[in-house]
Amino acid sequence: MVPLERFFTSGLLLLIEDMPVQKVNDSSDLDAKVPAHLQRTAITGLTVTSDPSHRCVKARVVHKGPVISCAQKDGIEMLRAEIREEDLPQSTTEHTSINVIFFGTLAKDFSQSVRQGDVVLLADFTIKKSPSFLRDKRHPCQLEMDGNDACVYVCPSAAPSQGPSCSEAKYTYVPLNNLKHKTVVNVYGVVTFFKQPFPSKGSDYCSTLKITDQSDVKVSCSIFSKKLEDHPVIFRVGDIIRLHRFKTEIFNDSMTLLNTYGWSAVTFDGIIDSPVDPRTSSKSFHFGESDKNTVQELRQWAASQSLISNDPTVSLSSVHPGMYFDLTCQLLAKAVMDSRCILLKVWDGTKCEHPLLNVAVASDALEGESTVAKDRMNLTANVLVYDNHMEAAQDLKPGTFLRFYNLRSLLQRAPDQQPDQAEHLSFHLHGGTTYGRGLRSLPAGSPELQSLKSVLENHVDLDEYDEVNDGTLLEIWYTPPEAVDGEADTAHSYTVRTCEHNTQQLTLARVKRSTPPLSCHVRARVKKYHPQQLYQCLKLFCSKCKTMKDVPDDGAVAKVFRESARESQPCDEQWAATSSASSREAGRTISMHISKDMVGQSTHMQLIFVEGTTLDEICVLSRDYKNLVPVRSENGRMALMDLTAPFLFSGDKRYYGCKRCSLNTFENHVFTGVETYDGQAVAEALGVQLMRYGLLIQFELDDGTDTLEALLWENAEKFFHVSAVDASGSQDLQDKIQTIIDTIQPPQSSLEERPWLDLCLSVYTVKDNNINKVCYQITDSEIREE
Repeated sequence: MVPLERFFTSGLLLLIEDMPVQKVNDSSDLDAKVPAHLQRTAITGLTVTSDPSHRCVKARVVHKGPVISCAQKDGIEMLRAEIREEDLPQSTTEHTSINVIFFGTLAKDFSQSVRQGDVVLLADFTIKKSPSFLRDKRHPCQLEMDGNDACVYVCPSAAPSQGPSCSEAKYTYVPLNNLKHKTVVNVYGVVTFFKQPFPSKGSDYCSTLKITDQSDVKVSCSIFSKKLEDHPVIFRVGDIIRLHRFKTEIFNDSMTLLNTYGWSAVTFDGIIDSPVDPRTSSKSFHFGESDKNTVQELRQWAASQSLISNDPTVSLSSVHPGMYFDLTCQLLAKAVMDSRCILLKVWDGTKCEHPLLNVAVASDALEGESTVAKDRMNLTANVLVYDNHMEAAQDLKPGTFLRFYNLRSLLQRAPDQQPDQAEHLSFHLHGGTTYGRGLRSLPAGSPELQSLKSVLENHVDLDEYDEVNDGTLLEIWYTPPEAVDGEADTAHSYTVRTCEHNTQQLTLARVKRSTPPLSCHVRARVKKYHPQQLYQCLKLFCSKCKTMKDVPDDGAVAKVFRESARESQPCDEQWAATSSASSREAGRTISMHISKDMVGQSTHMQLIFVEGTTLDEICVLSRDYKNLVPVRSENGRMALMDLTAPFLFSGDKRYYGCKRCSLNTFENHVFTGVETYDGQAVAEALGVQLMRYGLLIQFELDDGTDTLEALLWENAEKFFHVSAVDASGSQDLQDKIQTIIDTIQPPQSSLEERPWLDLCLSVYTVKDNNINKVCYQITDSEIREE
């Protein structure tokens, strides 16, 4: 047996200290833990001047980051978490979430003991101004937990939180035929009628709808909210809606539902076999297997009652004068006509049987692409939108897919038209909300748009083969130019292209009409980016099977370590020298193994196999030993742990393997004679397929002619001048990336205030459910280094 001192330094003593995070079995027990001198305080009531010595907060953990090294505090470990107060009304959104920073032993203990979804009680914290307030829009303060007096009590949740709350909280849903007057209820229903949100006589927007269920009772519902995004997202009759905390009232001898304190609304597509994807602006809501079953049952019932039309809209080719109809289409261009009217030029790829009215617009007033060729082929519908619908119309961008409800078609003469000439068909969306009149943008990925997109693809090269004649030139004279404007040509760019392409710079409108594959140059600004949280940009990618996944949360990794440590039995390898020590937990032994050829040499840079540790413990050891491989015992032989956990800890870096492609065996037992161990070399020796770190961000670009969504993936490290694997364990590098993003899109800035970016763009297609999808990726571009 090799002497223990050869492996373990004084840092190992940290492994047997008492942890400052204490667990309780029930959320109500947390309140009992509050000392008499402490006052429980709402997060919304915290300020920088608050005296924290007499306060504590109780909230749910909605995000937990990894333990990293803090350069500003001499390398001490730190962890950043976000907590949010529970059971708040939907209208209460200001400063309900706050960042909490844990330092030292408390950071490690919190990482091991607490997971997303747990309820925590924090005491003896300090309150500081949040440096990320403008970026993350959370509380202007942050809590810092450091020192011997700081303590955390935690009540574990029933299951880890993953996006929408998947806890098994039980909600009782009342059938519509059992509603009683003056009660607060939760209900499910199928939408039979709806109006898009419209301004009420007060300061709120109002939505009205009618729903039914298997009881065949129809109930009206009115929703009032100041924020448009809080209203239910309904696209068509037949959608499924779930309403929580609605009050029943009798109005005109009929039962009516009204939203009340803490209300919420979630909607779903009503089509059978379509994905059960919740539509809501809320970031936290309950949605479990029982909800999914309810939605599917309502879909089946609605289909049997013919409540859902296979085609809820009418194509332009089927429109006749005097019709009221719904139209699904794509916006080509728009122009404000006056203070109460806006023109939307749209198409759905079909040709109307009647000549369509072409509304004259000054060239400098039109926003979007040229519609000259489509106008001549009778493909463009000029829709005049009035009064209360203007707000929604002004927010639309060219290229957006949208749906008009209760649109009217009329025969109309052009101002210069002769009396003996045939009248042209015009389209009007008048003010008011009668019969659900309105308009709404549709998500580009909506299954309902597949047939429309297929039709539009047949016309993708329409402008390329347009015959140029005197009439065309005359029309183009009154059409906005598609070249990038003068400011874009001369303004300083925050990026530089590194490609060797000698290609013409194109507008985004031209790029979207081009046929892939294509490499081109563009100049644009960032309208928005996704994901908003930087930690979600970091991905793991297998080059062999092309699998991509998020970096596992510390809670999931800690679980693998705990299970492995609990089941671990001593293993005996002929090639290894082993040293063991008892852990602070009874019955658990920590063992460290190295090659016998390295006995007597410095072990700090050698490959060491560690067995029986927790995640927290191996992180402590990684301060002194730079290459640690966590292992377990299987039938007396050494084996790797489940690859949910890293297979190698190298200082602050963690290396992960692909579960699908890894052999998960030791292929090469010779680990001597290697001067430097890297992730790839260790992976090959262990039979592991290394997953490489990468940064994945989606930018929505805008150059004034159109917008498009472009991925930054393969070129991301060059773009930011940062290695993804280094950024995974360095707060400084993560801050560098965030600073660059904040420069590209400064918080609370308008599009005109943001810098121009010179980019090289790759246009290509991928198969998505046997449908060719055009994609865009930023390549050969990087941030300009001054």
